[in-house]
This record gives sequence, structure tokens and C-alpha cells, in this order.
Amino acid sequence: MTVDSGREVLIRVRGLAKSFSGYQIWDGLSLDVYRGEILAIVGGSGQGKSVLLRVITGLVKPEAGEIELFGRNVKTLSAKDRLDIESRWGILFQDGALFSSLTVLQNIQVPMREHLDLPQAMMDDLAFLKLTMVGLPPEAAHKFPSELSGGMRKRAGLARALALDPEIVFLDEPTAGLDPIGASDFDHLIRKLQQTLGLTVYMVTHDLDTIFTVCDRVAVLAEKRIVRTGSPSELQRHPNHPWIKEYFCGERARAAMPATRAQAANG
Repeated sequence: MTVDSGREVLIRVRGLAKSFSGYQIWDGLSLDVYRGEILAIVGGSGQGKSVLLRVITGLVKPEAGEIELFGRNVKTLSAKDRLDIESRWGILFQDGALFSSLTVLQNIQVPMREHLDLPQAMMDDLAFLKLTMVGLPPEAAHKFPSELSGGMRKRAGLARALALDPEIVFLDEPTAGLDPIGASDFDHLIRKLQQTLGLTVYMVTHDLDTIFTVCDRVAVLAEKRIVRTGSPSELQRHPNHPWIKEYFCGERARAAMPATRAQAANG
């Protein structure tokens, strides 16, 4: 696997370009994602944050550029190698993206059926374990997505993302639509799972509370590329870009900062 400055790079993106209906959203986008970090991708509306997640995971094809996953160029992968790599990550889409006709337990077992050859009893045991890991009660297993609250659907989606014990978890706006208490609980769940399981977390988010609470590093998407990376506090102290200044130094950002950091910023 690729190593950069002593840190292992699990995802390396170089020179990506993508357009829709003649509108180019990126031109020469590059990004590294390091093992064991929680990385937030932020940017204004229409900058292609969620599209980038889908390109990296192979759901959307770029028009130019290179992507390396676990040190391997995706363009050179055979179908079998691609399937093997896909088993090393999990994805939580917005609102969970659960299959409405399947129970929670069956949703969690979808990746297991695709990638593993296990008896049903073992898949049931593993699915219940994933439910426990994300803080859902056992009785949620046999409910359908329509019978769950928004927060429970997100947790069920996260349980499915963890079904194969992945090394990387991709999260697309994980706290969107949650009330402040539910969002805070989900943030702490993500940090706990990352620390306990040694996960690498790639997170698309606009939630400043999430960024300041759990994210180790932030990549800012603007002007059709990644214009800056750094810790939340680094970006706040040295914005060096109009969008970063507006986003990280405004009233909402100061409100989201931990108290000790806010006191230092206010002098």
C-alpha cells in the first residue's frame, strides 16, 4: 500500500475530472485518505461531494484521473479483484438507503449474501451482533425500514455498512435530518466505532458540530478541486480561502467549536 509522509494511504485520487450535462464539477481533483483517520469532505452546494464518494466506490465513472484503493489502481483490477476490494469497505447513504421490502436483519445480511458463503444461522448471529454494535435493540431486527425512526434507519444502515468488518466506512451526510441530540449521539457512535474497530472513515458532511466533534482532518472542495486540507482547528485559524473563512470562521462555526477552543479563538 502507498505510504505518504509515514502514513499509510488507503485511497489515493489524482487528477479526477467529471462533468454532467456539459457542466464540469471537477478538473484535476486530487486527494489522499490515510488509514485510521476520520476525514470530512466539505464544500458548497453543487461541488460534487457525494459524487466523489460514488466515483471512489465505483458507482460513477470519472472522465479522467486515477484512483488507487489499498495501493492498487482500480483501472487494472479484474472483476474478482474489484469484488474483493469492495468487501473491504461499507457505505452508509443518506437516510440509510435500506431496501424497503426487507427487514432490518435481512438488510444487514445483503452484503454477507453477496460476498460470503455462510449458513443462515451464522448470518443471523452476525447481523444481531452488528445491531448491538450500532446501539439498536434486538426487536428492531424484524422491523421494516418504514417502521423505524430516521435515527434508527441510519443506525440500521450503519450496521449494514459494518456487515463485512470493513477497513473503510463511507458516510454520506450521516447526521442530516437528525435532531441535535440524535446527531450528537450518532457522532459519538462513529468515533467509538472508529476507535474500537480501527476504521478509516470517509465522511461527506456539512454539519459543523460533527466536524469539530469527531473529524481528524477536513478536505475542502471548491473551484473544481480540493483547495485545502487540514484539521478543523487549522482551517479555522488559517482559512486562506474565502469559502473556508465564511464556513469555519462565522457565527455557526464558533457555536460548534468546543468551549476551550472557542475561548482561545476569542482571545
